[in-house]
Amino acid sequence: MNRQRVAWTIVLPSLLLLLLASIAAGLCVGEVCFTPLEAARLFTSPGEDAVTFVLLRLRLPRVLLGCAVGGALGLSGAILQGVFRNPLVEPYTLGISGGASVGVSLAIVLSLRAAWGGLTLPLAGFAGALLTVALVYGLGTRRGGARVESLLLTGVMISFISSSLVMLLMATAKSEDLHGIIFWIMGALNETDANLIRLVGVASLLSLLIACFHAPALNAMRLGAEPARQLGVNVGRHVRALFLLSSILTGACVSVAGLIGFVGLIIPRLVLRAVGNDYRALLPASFLGGAAFLVLSDIIARAIIAPLELPIGVITGITGGVIFILISRASRKERP
Repeated sequence: MNRQRVAWTIVLPSLLLLLLASIAAGLCVGEVCFTPLEAARLFTSPGEDAVTFVLLRLRLPRVLLGCAVGGALGLSGAILQGVFRNPLVEPYTLGISGGASVGVSLAIVLSLRAAWGGLTLPLAGFAGALLTVALVYGLGTRRGGARVESLLLTGVMISFISSSLVMLLMATAKSEDLHGIIFWIMGALNETDANLIRLVGVASLLSLLIACFHAPALNAMRLGAEPARQLGVNVGRHVRALFLLSSILTGACVSVAGLIGFVGLIIPRLVLRAVGNDYRALLPASFLGGAAFLVLSDIIARAIIAPLELPIGVITGITGGVIFILISRASRKERP
């Protein structure tokens, strides 16, 4: 059985089952535990008690947001690694997270949340991310053409500048503002606004569909820009579309959940070993794998020192770093 058939008949269904199991565990595991039957009963016959509140108002939004953000980051990582033909590129490499961090930090330091309400930080983060995307794209293109090398170098430089600006704001912030900035930077899935969660979820699924439309072009671009052009692929158009798609999607995730690292770096490399480099399977596998990974990481963050909660970025960073080392060692052993 060839790898493509294995991907569609074994790997992708297995990842879907893993995601469903992760969702069930995310709903049932915590300081207050449920059996699957109890959770199903509360869904079908919700009450007004505290137990129903925990399941439907606290855990369900976290699980749904974890699926949307994890899937989006995994998908964005797979897209960018394909566009730049570099396995070390992740959604945050292009400075998008830095721009969102500057926007959120400014909103916190200027106390805009008290004046504009609960949507201030997500909107400020998304505005900062969009500004960074426009800046990277404007500086990284020449004569209307997008060059992947220029985009990558520009994104890395803007990421460093953004990090310096965040440190400047932290150095001048009040103690309570400093706590808010640090808490946001560490990442969290505690957003309960149903409209925001719904927006990120719809954006993630639509981005997956759009990315799958570009999968044949990504397969051709694996050979290089010039061979892809000889195959009839409009490389510049696909690079622009995929760069903007993954950047805006990453900006939306960062603005809602903060900085959650390693998902977009590790998951595409991990599923690549299982499904191969055919982007028709790699893109949905990265989406499913990223969603399951983030939901499971959130369970660990909530359960490991319960009733306290660790920042989810700590869990993804430690787990992702270990997985990265293991993958690198395995890759070196496989080389002749």
